[in-house]
Amino acid sequence: MATRTQPNIIITGTPGVGKTTHCEMLAQNTGLKHLSVNDVVKERECHEGWDEEFKSWIVDEDKLLDSIEDEVKEGGCIIDWHACDLFPKSWIDLVVVLRVGSEKLYDRLKARNYPEAKLQENLDSEIMEVLLQEARDSYDEEIVIELRSDTTEEMEANVERIEAWVKQWRKDNSNKSEES
Repeated sequence: MATRTQPNIIITGTPGVGKTTHCEMLAQNTGLKHLSVNDVVKERECHEGWDEEFKSWIVDEDKLLDSIEDEVKEGGCIIDWHACDLFPKSWIDLVVVLRVGSEKLYDRLKARNYPEAKLQENLDSEIMEVLLQEARDSYDEEIVIELRSDTTEEMEANVERIEAWVKQWRKDNSNKSEES
């Protein structure tokens, strides 16, 4: 595989933690591509139909991976999704798990009119640190970071921190791409 000149980042966490907002800001500030898995699933039909109870698409993970593989292998993607364990380790340089307090999360999900079962499942997932553990189990410890996203100030600080990481990654990897 050719050496990538741009990093790939996963921004993950329970729905309502601010993934999309973080990704949009990072894409704007770094020039990386915001790859919203929800949009890919809908637009490229990487699903097996609609789940009426949870009001969401049933993702076909194989179709999804096939659909984004070439883009991600090129590098420069910020992957925005509530799961991370399906993406091959070789594709990913940084995994950011966003976290929010349960009261704040409840308010955000309620404002989205989530069905009660979906709301409760997501709250339980956040309280039990399911996505954080999934990231830690799926990727090397040194590339997984946990960041709080309860306030606008925390979100802005997170974006700055990730931007600094991108800048350092580019610097550290610029020689590698020249050598290939």
